[in-house]
Amino acid sequence: MNSAEKKQRAATAALAYLQSDMVLGIGTGTTVNCFIDALRSGGPRIRAAVSSSRGTSARLRAAGIELVDLNEVQTLSLYVDGADEATRRRHLIKGGGGALTGEKIVAEAAREFLCIIDDTKLVETLGRFALPIEVIPMARNSVARRLAQFGGRPVWRQGEITDSGNHIIDVHGLSITDPPALESDLNQIPGVVTVGLFAHRPADVLLVGTDSGVVEI
Repeated sequence: MNSAEKKQRAATAALAYLQSDMVLGIGTGTTVNCFIDALRSGGPRIRAAVSSSRGTSARLRAAGIELVDLNEVQTLSLYVDGADEATRRRHLIKGGGGALTGEKIVAEAAREFLCIIDDTKLVETLGRFALPIEVIPMARNSVARRLAQFGGRPVWRQGEITDSGNHIIDVHGLSITDPPALESDLNQIPGVVTVGLFAHRPADVLLVGTDSGVVEI
């Protein structure tokens, strides 16, 4: 079974966590796209969605799902998103699609964070996938110099501007043995907007698509 089919399995399994007429937070990425397609074709009819990115908003509109602003929502019961890497402790690297700021905001606002991945994303130690850092443009070089002190190789993702108008630096070659501590340290660098580590607010549940089915962690 290929990766796309495993993503579809995890995305479809996520429908069981939904309730009719709920306001749902929705992330960004290829697995989330599978989830939106599944939601459109047979899932419970949700009342509305809070989107993490412009790309997701466009897909939700095309699916006929109403969008609401997070500021208009008093209670967000569930957030569904994918990840670029995940551990069994449910710590994540996210931001490969460039939507890490919106994703982190909506994840923080939700009571439960359901992360849907295929088994190629499940790792023992985070860092094989480059860690995205969203930065204020004027601080890009100064932040990159500080990031190099953590032992990784910072690379500016040229040509990409985030929904918030910022730049992304991808840090290659890290071995992240203490994700919460590193997230805290990186957040203190002036000019950093968002760190693509989701460790202080990890996923509550991982749904992992595999050859034999979906594993819940």
